Amino acid sequence: MLSIKLEQGVNNNSAVIEKKPAELKNKSPKYKVLLHNDPVNSMEYVTISLREVVPQLSEQDAIAIMLEAHNTGIGLVIVCDLEPAEFYSESLKSKGISSSIEKED
Repeated sequence: MLSIKLEQGVNNNSAVIEKKPAELKNKSPKYKVLLHNDPVNSMEYVTISLREVVPQLSEQDAIAIMLEAHNTGIGLVIVCDLEPAEFYSESLKSKGISSSIEKED
């Protein structure tokens, strides 16, 4: 957004154009990376794999996500933009772990 502000100087008048940050009207949609219950791999393997694929997860977070998936059938790993969500989900799948992405409401 541009705004024009008139300033009165000692010897003359001048117009100053100010740029103001525009509000983000169309934020990019966010996506949930989901971990599905895994009856094949060990809980330890799933926890380690989560931390390898999503390095910002703490050990406690990875354990909580794994337990959520184990107990409820699905666990929320992370919410992010589409490209990293696809990367995280595909990386988990490449380790033999069931994962999907879903658009956040």
